[in-house]
Amino acid sequence: MTTMRTGTGRREDGTPRPSRAGPRLLMGAVLIVSSLAATLTCYFVFVTWLPADRVRYREYKAAEACPARTVIPRSEDCLRKLTFTVEGTRNSPRHMQATVNGPEPFSRVVVPFGDPGPVLSGLQRGDRATGTVWRGVIVVVAQGDTRQNSADAPRDEPQMAAAVGTFAGLLAALGLMFGAVRLARPRGPGLFTWRPYGKWLLIVSGATCAVVGLTTVWTGLPWLLVPTVCGAAVAGTAWFLHRGLRHDQAGR
Repeated sequence: MTTMRTGTGRREDGTPRPSRAGPRLLMGAVLIVSSLAATLTCYFVFVTWLPADRVRYREYKAAEACPARTVIPRSEDCLRKLTFTVEGTRNSPRHMQATVNGPEPFSRVVVPFGDPGPVLSGLQRGDRATGTVWRGVIVVVAQGDTRQNSADAPRDEPQMAAAVGTFAGLLAALGLMFGAVRLARPRGPGLFTWRPYGKWLLIVSGATCAVVGLTTVWTGLPWLLVPTVCGAAVAGTAWFLHRGLRHDQAGR
């Protein structure tokens, strides 16, 4: 007598087959490795990137005007104003830049911008503009009394770097948590599954870090609020999700 199998997830008598531990163990190991990479990213942001940006901004704000020289060095720690001629501009959402020609060693420079105005939007081919050079890059472009920072200008915006580092830290925590559960309980991770627990925690982590980072930049609030608020929001979401899922399972 030949017995037909009705599905790979059940035995012939209809009882569920035990889940295979191999794929879950592999996924747990992958999550652990991913959490280590995210931890290194978080460490780099808070230990190297963020402090270096803050030091660079302070040095830029403290820089004084350069002395007059016959031969201009490529890189100086002072601020040097030079006159440039506009060769052309690009003003699209993906490319906002001006190509200018000036004295050596800045005979032809592409100046990137983060937004179209107020100077970039008005520049035309052949216009004369004043560029402020610091450490070999044009940090400010001016026409008359109108000035605009280039994308290379140092900014006092540690909040966004903190948002990136916080998101990496949250990813590390999530990867470690879900990976450890899969390694410890490969046949039954319980509530620690991608849907809905992991999926919602990942969404909340990314959205909260982006919103809090941008809000603190616009309002000038301290960057330390970013990891504090984001960590509290994700921890609260994890608690409510865990409580709700346990309640649903208990009611079945």
